[in-house]
Parts: sequence; structure tokens; C-alpha cells
Amino acid sequence: MPIHRRTFLRGSSVALALPMLDAMQPRSATAAAKEDEQPRRMVCINTPLGYLPSDFFPETAGKNYESTRYLKSLDDLRGDFTVFSGVSHPDVSGGHHAAHSYLTAAPGPGGSSFRNTISLDQYIAERLPPETRYNFLTLAVGSDARSGLSWTSGGVRIPPVSSPANLYAKLFLQGKKDSVARQVRSLQDGQSIMDVIMERAKRMERSLGAGDRAKLDEYFTSVRTLEERLKQNEEWVHTPKPKVKMSKPENPDDRSVVYGRTELFLDLIHLAIQTDSTRVIAIEVGSGGRPPIKGVSMEHHNLTHHGKDPTKIEQLKLIEDEEMKVMARFLKKMKATSEKGETLLDRTMIQYGSNIGNAAAHSNTNIPMILAGGGFKHQGHLAFDNQKNTPLSNLYVSMLQRLGFETDSFGSSTGTMSGLEMTT
Repeated sequence: MPIHRRTFLRGSSVALALPMLDAMQPRSATAAAKEDEQPRRMVCINTPLGYLPSDFFPETAGKNYESTRYLKSLDDLRGDFTVFSGVSHPDVSGGHHAAHSYLTAAPGPGGSSFRNTISLDQYIAERLPPETRYNFLTLAVGSDARSGLSWTSGGVRIPPVSSPANLYAKLFLQGKKDSVARQVRSLQDGQSIMDVIMERAKRMERSLGAGDRAKLDEYFTSVRTLEERLKQNEEWVHTPKPKVKMSKPENPDDRSVVYGRTELFLDLIHLAIQTDSTRVIAIEVGSGGRPPIKGVSMEHHNLTHHGKDPTKIEQLKLIEDEEMKVMARFLKKMKATSEKGETLLDRTMIQYGSNIGNAAAHSNTNIPMILAGGGFKHQGHLAFDNQKNTPLSNLYVSMLQRLGFETDSFGSSTGTMSGLEMTT
């Protein structure tokens, strides 16, 4: 018997969405015409402290560029992404305040009279048909309560989910607040969602082909692994800190574990996309704390204002290396996950960049930008004028058109992104 693609495995306070299986065939010819069209998705990621330009941007344009220090982490994915130089949002300045305009392109974010406009993710979420459990997810890692990339058409910021455990509960737990709280406690005590639904899962598996059974096993293993990492993350955050006889150092806090939290969020994003729980995600990956990286002794934010001190610059490079490795791991995981003859990376545009071009100068021009996957003919390095930048919103128009929207403008765009073509 065919399984509908909106099928959930349910248990007490648990609703586990399933990945796309071969057995999930439409129940009628009319449905077939619609559901044979695989969904396209978008993930937008902002790292608001930027990257050292010399270690991010290649010196030459085109597909045969020589990898920079940071792009070497992505060498295995060369044909799956495009790196852009010479792009920014016109009239968007204000240093770190420019994060407000990352997905909106609204001018003057540092000014007292600033009023934001709708963000790219919300523009899309408002226009997509209600075919997923969540129209969008807006997330933030290691940032304060004022963070987040998503803004309504009225210029109101949408509060992001900032805890991996809370996102996990949002995706997988159901019921009233007290029943969800009980399930959370059970998971903290070591019980897996899979323990709750395993009998039903086994019954379903008996009706599936070998390929679908292998795909389900891979998915269930990912869920169990993620639960264990979530548990470890929560235990670490709540573990009392040791007492030492020394003066208070530079403001250590939970932001220092941002890379572990980022990986948890990206793993949850992978599951959310794999189960088609949403098709629009925006996540801000903040920092500022001192990360637990060997060779790093200062806070990330302070290191970006390095004053050309070679010791600080080398520490900053170690941090930015780690950020790129985390992103490479996510992209490879998306590429390794199949969906009806394609990969999740094929079907998902992943935009990764920063609102900061040169953090040492608080510059918001020539910002680092990558677009991976999503059904484009990737061109290696698309280099535009570093002095007269191409509007980043041109990329947003190309992304909107790839999602099927008939529009030729967004924000400060002047058209689509030159040199970036869609696949068929």
C-alpha cells in the first residue's frame, strides 16, 4: 500500500515525520502530477563577524580558481557552489548593525530612524502554499535576544529559536505543554524518540522495499545520534563551572560553545529538510565568546579588531577555519542524502555569508558570499567590481526565480545575478 508523504510515526507526545521514500506515491493521477514535482527549498545563513578577505576570496575568477585557505574545506564540493566577490547591499552600513539588513537590503540600519522591510525568507514563506508543517524556521546560535534574520512586511523582527533542544521539541514533540515537558525529561534521561515509536516503525518497515528500509535505518540512526549529542550539549551547559583562584577573565559564557551548537542546529536543519517539515530556514550564527579551539586565547569579536597584530590574525584564522569546516560538513551531509534520484543539496539553495566585509574596519562592502546547491550551474568564483559592488539583492532575485516566483525585483536589486544560470 502506498504511503502518503505527510505520514508521521506517532507515539505518546511524539510525532516523527518521515523522509521521502520511494513508497510515498500519490494516491491519484491528479496528485501524481503535483507530487512528482520535487519541492525546492532555501536555507540562508549569516555569520555576522565576517571573514578575513585575503583568506576567503580567490585571486582569479571562474571555475579554475586556486582555493584560498578557507575554501579548501569545500574543495570536495567544487561543482556544487559559487563564491561571489564584489557584492553588497547599497546604502547599508553601520558595521554590525548591517546584520538587520542581511536578508532585507533595507538602507541605513545604523540610523536612529531606521525601519526595516520584509526579509527574503518571509517574502517566500508568505507566498508558499501551506504544504509543510512549518512555513518557515528562524533560528539563531550564540547571539543575544535581539538577534535573528527574519523580519515581517511591517518591519518587525521575528524572534528566533536559539536552543537546539527547543528546535528538536518543535520538530518532534507534540501535545500540551506538560506532556511535552515529560517527554523532554524522558529524553534527558536517555530515552529516545525511537524507543517510543519503534514497534510502529518495525511494522511499517515490513511493508517497504530494501531501498526504503535502508533509508529509514539511516534516518533513525541520525535521530538517535542527534539526541545523544543534544543530551551532552545540555549537560555541558548546566555543569557547574570549576572554582579557581584568579581574577575574572573576559566575560566567558555559553557563546564559547557556538561551534558545537551550530553543528547541532545544522543537523536539525538537515532532518527538517529531509522530512519536508519546512522549506524556508534562516539562521544567524553569532559568536563573540572565546571558542574552545587549540591555539585560541581571545574572544572572537576582539580578534576581528586585530590591528594587524600577526598573533591575533593567526588566532582569527583558526576560528574562521573551524567555521568553514562546520559548513563543509553540513553541505556534504546534504549531498550524501538522496531524495527520489537527486540529493537534498540539489534541491536546496544554501546561501552562506556575512553582513561584514572587513570586520577590522566595520566595512559592509565586498562581503563574503557563497551559494551552494539548489539547481544552479555553479561557476566557481563570480568576481564583480570590488569598488562598485553588484547588489546582493540580485542574487536574491535569482533565488526567488529558482523557487518559481515570477518576480524581477527584491530589495535594492537591479536584475538577476549576472553569470548565475539555473539548471533545467
